[in-house]
Amino acid sequence: MDLLQKQFQKVKRLLDLAFFRVLFFSLLGIILFVSLYNNVKPDQLSINLFDVADRTVVSPVTVEDKESTERKRQEELDRVQGIYTVKTEYAKNQVDLVASIFDSAIELNTEIQQDLKEEQENNPKEEPTPPPKEPTVSEKVKMLKEKLTQSVVEDLPEEVFTGLVSANNGQLSIAKDLTMTAINNAMEQPIPADEVENAKKKVEEELNFSTLDAGLKRASIQLGRFAVIQNEFFDPQATEEARRQTAEAVEPVKILEGQIIVSEGDLVNREIYRQLKLVGLLDSENSARPFIGLVLLIIIILGSIYYYFSQQKDSADKRQTNLLLFGMIFSFSIIIMKIVSLFQVFNHDGTFYLFPAAMAGIIISILIDEKLAWMMAIIQSICGSIIFNEEMAGALNMSAGIYILVGGLAATLILKDHHDRSKIMTAGMLVSAVNLGMIFSLVLLRNAQYSGLEYGMFVLFGIVSGLLAAILAMGLLPFFETSFGILSTMKLIELSNPNHPLLRKILTEAPGTYHHSVMVANLSEAACEAIGANGLLARVGCYYHDIGKTKRPLFFIENQMNRENPHDRLTPEKSAQIIIAHATDGAAMLRKHKMPREIVDIAEQHHGTSLIKYFYHKAVQAGAVDESEYRYPGPKPQTKEAAIIGIADSVEAAVRSTGQPTTEQIESIVHSIVSDRLQDGQLNECDLTLKEVNLVSHILCETLKGFFHRRIEYPTETTKQNVRQA
Repeated sequence: MDLLQKQFQKVKRLLDLAFFRVLFFSLLGIILFVSLYNNVKPDQLSINLFDVADRTVVSPVTVEDKESTERKRQEELDRVQGIYTVKTEYAKNQVDLVASIFDSAIELNTEIQQDLKEEQENNPKEEPTPPPKEPTVSEKVKMLKEKLTQSVVEDLPEEVFTGLVSANNGQLSIAKDLTMTAINNAMEQPIPADEVENAKKKVEEELNFSTLDAGLKRASIQLGRFAVIQNEFFDPQATEEARRQTAEAVEPVKILEGQIIVSEGDLVNREIYRQLKLVGLLDSENSARPFIGLVLLIIIILGSIYYYFSQQKDSADKRQTNLLLFGMIFSFSIIIMKIVSLFQVFNHDGTFYLFPAAMAGIIISILIDEKLAWMMAIIQSICGSIIFNEEMAGALNMSAGIYILVGGLAATLILKDHHDRSKIMTAGMLVSAVNLGMIFSLVLLRNAQYSGLEYGMFVLFGIVSGLLAAILAMGLLPFFETSFGILSTMKLIELSNPNHPLLRKILTEAPGTYHHSVMVANLSEAACEAIGANGLLARVGCYYHDIGKTKRPLFFIENQMNRENPHDRLTPEKSAQIIIAHATDGAAMLRKHKMPREIVDIAEQHHGTSLIKYFYHKAVQAGAVDESEYRYPGPKPQTKEAAIIGIADSVEAAVRSTGQPTTEQIESIVHSIVSDRLQDGQLNECDLTLKEVNLVSHILCETLKGFFHRRIEYPTETTKQNVRQA
C-alpha cells in the first residue's frame, strides 16, 4: 500500500504541469467517449431497394418526414374551397334604383297633369278654346329620360320608357311594388356570376303572373332583369387566409423513435427505403453528427469539472489530490454503469435500476465535499440516460437519468452531517427505499404493463442498488484514504474514539498525559474554529500528539503524581534528550500504526525547533553548552493546526503549573508564550497571519478562564460548627 501511495503522490506532482493536466482530462474524455459512443452511433443497414427485410427495423430517432408532411398538407389544401362574399347591400341598392325609376315616371305624370290643369284654368271661360293638348308618348319618353341618369338611360331598352310613360300613376305604383318585391326576393339569395341569368328568369316568372297591362308588364320585367345583378364574389384574401390556416394546422408527420419501419419478411419498397434513409440507417453522411454531439457533451462535462476545481480555495496539493481522486471515482462509476448496461439484453426496461448510483456520491461527499457529489450525480444521470438507452442509438432514457440522479442526490443528503462509518450502510438502506419509490413512480408515469415477475425484478434491483452502493463505498473508502493520504471527517471521528488502541495506551500508561492532551484538544479546537482552520483535526491531533511520552511516562511531570522526579538523577543533557525524544518517538509510533500523515506531522512538528529552556539554563549554569542540543529537531509547524497545538500545549502546561491562576496571570502566560514563539521564528513556516495569532491568543485566554474560574468554597464541618458557636 505504501508503494501505491508513493505512485499516487508521483501522479499528483505530475498534475502540477499543464501538459499532464491536459493529459489527465483527455484520459477522462476518452473513457467517456468509449463508454458512450456505441449508444449514440447510428446503425447502418446493408439493404437495397426491393430487398426482403431479414429483420425488423425500428427507427433509432424521432425525425419529421417532411415529404409526407408536405403531401398531407397539399391534400388538405386541395380540400379548401374558394370563399365567396355576398354583398347584401346590393339588393337594397338595386331595389332603390328601380324604385327611383318608377318614382320618376310617376313624378312625370303628375307634372304633366298639373301643367294641363293649370293651362285649362288659365284659359278665359267666356272664350271657347280647345282643351290642352297632352304630350305625345315620344315627348313623355324624352321628358322621362331627362329625369334619369345617363347610364340608366343607356342600359334600358326603349320599350321600358314607353311602357312606363303609357301607364297612369296607379298602375305605376302597383308595378313598382311588384317589381321591387320580385327583385328583393331574387337578391336575398347569393347570386354568383353563373347564376345571374337564372335569378333574372326568376324575377321574370314572378312578374309574368301579375295582372299588369302588357306594356307595363314588359317594362317591369325589363326593369327587374336590369336590376338583378351578381352579389356573390370570390374573396381572394379570405381564401388565402383559410389556406394558410389549413396549412398551419397540419401536424408534421413524424417517424417516432422505436417505430417499426419495416418488419422482418416485408418487401422494402420505395417508401420504406426513403424512410430508412431519412432516419439515417442508410446514409453514412449523418454518422458524423452523433460524433460531434458526443464530443461537445464531453467537453461540457470536463469543462464543468475543471471550472469547479479551479474555483476551490484549497492548497494546490489538496486540489490535485481531490482531482485525481474524483477522476478515479468518476471513471470507476462510468465503467460500472457500462457493465450493468450489458445486461439490457435480458431486460430492456429495468436494467438501470441495478446501477449503484449512490456509490460515487457517498465516497465523494465523505472524502471531498457535498457540492462535488451533487455534480457527480448530475453527470452520472446524463451518462446513464445515454448508456441505458435500450440500444436505440441517439435516444435518451429519461427514466434512467432521473432514477440515477435521485439516487445519487439521496445518498449525499442522507449522509449530510453524518460522518460515522456505520452510517454508510444505513444510508444504503435508505437509498434502497428511495430507489423503490422512484421505481414505482416511474412505472406508473410510463403507464407500462409488466408481469409480476418483472415487478419483482425491479424491486430486487432497487434494493440491491442501494445496498451494493453502500458495500462498494465501505470497501473503497479505506483504499482511497490510504492511497491518497486523505484524512476524512469520518476517519477523524473514528480516531477520536477513546477505545482506539493508542488512546487506550496513553490512558493506561500515561494518564496525566491523557488528561493534558484532552485539555489541549479543547483549547486547540476552539482556537482553530475561530480562525477557520480544521478544529476536528486539531482535536484529534492533540489526542495523539504526546503518544511518544508513553515510552518513558514518568519522565514527564504530569505523570509523576508526587513521585520522585527521575530528572533529579540525570544530567541536563540527558534529560533534554529524553524530553526531545517524545516528539520523534511519537511520530515513529504513529507511522508504525499507519496513522494519517496529518496526525504524524502534528506529533512531529508541534514543538518545532523550540528550546527546552529549563534544562538549557540548568546546563548553562554548569558550563558552556551547545544550544542546538537543547532544541527539538523539528521541523517547524507547517500548518495552522500544528502551530496552534504547539502554542496550546505550552500554554496549558504553564497555566496548570500555577495552580489556581488569576485572569491576569492567564493573559500574561498566553501572551508571553505566543510572543516567544513569534520571536523564536517557530511560526515562520505556517500560514498564520498576525491577525489570526492575536485571535488565537484571545480565544486561548477566554477558554482557559473558563477552565480555571474560581469556584465558591463551601464551608467544612469545622467551619459550620464555628459559625454555630458564634
